[in-house]
Amino acid sequence: MSDVWSGLVGQQPVIERLQRAVAGDMTHAWLFTGPPGSGRSNAALAFAAGLQCEQGGCGQCHSCHEVSVGSHPDVRLTRTEKLSIGVDEVRELVRTSALAPAGRRWQVMVVEDADRLTDQAANALLKAIEEPTERTVWLLCAPTVEDVLPTIRSRTRLIVLATPSVDDVTDFLVRHDGLAVEPASYAARASQGHIGRARALARDEDTRRRRREVVAVPGRLRSLGACMAAAADLHDLAKEEADALTTDHDRREKTELDRSYGVVERGRRPREYAPALRDLEKAQKTRAKRRVLDVVDRGLMDLVSVYRDVLTLQLGATTDLVNEELRGEVVALARASTPELSLQRIEAIFGAREQMLEFNVPPLLALESMTVALQHRAPA
Repeated sequence: MSDVWSGLVGQQPVIERLQRAVAGDMTHAWLFTGPPGSGRSNAALAFAAGLQCEQGGCGQCHSCHEVSVGSHPDVRLTRTEKLSIGVDEVRELVRTSALAPAGRRWQVMVVEDADRLTDQAANALLKAIEEPTERTVWLLCAPTVEDVLPTIRSRTRLIVLATPSVDDVTDFLVRHDGLAVEPASYAARASQGHIGRARALARDEDTRRRRREVVAVPGRLRSLGACMAAAADLHDLAKEEADALTTDHDRREKTELDRSYGVVERGRRPREYAPALRDLEKAQKTRAKRRVLDVVDRGLMDLVSVYRDVLTLQLGATTDLVNEELRGEVVALARASTPELSLQRIEAIFGAREQMLEFNVPPLLALESMTVALQHRAPA
């Protein structure tokens, strides 16, 4: 039987450190960092379960089950579909954190997207961490320590997760998801260590198709027109995947809103319904924008994997290719360029990422600029 730590793939040093904390080496605030897909929030929730479990995270008891399904009264998880977490939301968390836990153990406040705190929200959280309430624990998650205020960093104990190896992810998919080794190995390589992405690639043909279309882009960029078309295709693929992820969720939210206000197909709508519907539609629009950005960002990392494979061949490295199934295309790209050009192309992809995520450049515009920078040209 699995315990709460079994889902943390390739993170044995982290597991051992958290188990020591559950056994008594505790502090009131923790910061979980690591690259996308490394399992920051999974580690925080496993830790929360370990803190609530009488056996330190057995994975089988009532407390462990409640944490896993999100119903434990003393574990509060905050995640956002918005672009940021505002001060009002954090002040409500701080008020909740001041209460005594309902049970005999800890009250655990998990903030999954601590890097999305506004400055005001971060300062409101800082006060709660500076003056901790007895038996309350804060677990913050962010990609890097630089993504949170230095004053918050200095008051938390740092847990750094690593990107799981291809072998670790493959083994996890075989053991936990019952996959054959070959599709598990493909999903592990293509996901670049991202567990959630690996599972999606292993289970869903549409996800695999969209990735195949993305990684085929470098071979198409032979003219300005081809670059513009490729940028449009990348944007359309991102919209397609984002819509697939959000449409059903949006529909369920609308149905629940109608039910809560007693609205039927031809019935009367209470006065309060219209503003509630406007708020819901605004939140859904913000979530859709973030989802597109997230999907585009993942596509950019798939593109980076192609040029890293190219660079691997150009430098004569013996490491395995991420896109082994594209070896022929990768060899052709490597022969047609230089290591310097490959590095420049990788920098162009990260430049587009920064434009979208840091400077709010419209995704299509950033993608057009990027594909032009990636256009094939003869080595100098």
